[in-house]
Amino acid sequence: MKVVIFGATGFSGKAILAEALRQGHEVSILVRDASKIHQQQNMSIVEGNVLNPETVSAILQEQEAVIQCLGIGGTGDGKPNSFVSDASKIIVEAMQKQGVRRLIAMSNVGAGNSIAFLPWFFRKLILPYFMKWLKVIIDDKNIMEPIIMNSNLDWTIVRCPNIVDKAAKNNCLVSLDGKGLRLSISLPDMATFMVDQLEKDNFIRQAPCISNK
Repeated sequence: MKVVIFGATGFSGKAILAEALRQGHEVSILVRDASKIHQQQNMSIVEGNVLNPETVSAILQEQEAVIQCLGIGGTGDGKPNSFVSDASKIIVEAMQKQGVRRLIAMSNVGAGNSIAFLPWFFRKLILPYFMKWLKVIIDDKNIMEPIIMNSNLDWTIVRCPNIVDKAAKNNCLVSLDGKGLRLSISLPDMATFMVDQLEKDNFIRQAPCISNK
């Protein structure tokens, strides 16, 4: 499948890119500095800014699907920002104009109705007082998600817990109601789930939460 990955140079994006190539997809990525990226087989590199509508429109030509795993770089600076939601709006509008229908987007457990899946002490104490940086990220995802959900795309929003850089456990719990959800998922297991959705339709127009079992 011809796939564009937005966010392919980030912590999660690198794993998703590697998994997409491993599964045999033909991948195009948009990066700010192409000199920092190692060229690989079945991968096209386009230099540009995801906040530029013309650039996004150009890279989507003749593509079949998009994986959006954009982030602000680690925990960011703790200040409110709208980078992911702004970029998502541009991507969604360009996809609709180009007729590229399949979108897999990364979000966080805690966004949308999944805030209720978190323990009360985390919602009321830890998140607002001790993890303000995460609250900023979730706030932006709360703007992003409706942009995607209100589109006519075949979207899947994947809500992730803490993503840990550990070996794959080769298991993934998927929940729409929060039952059984754990606090983390390994980086390779997250990447596998995200890329697998390109050719699956059981979570189209849904927002599953994932974790390791």
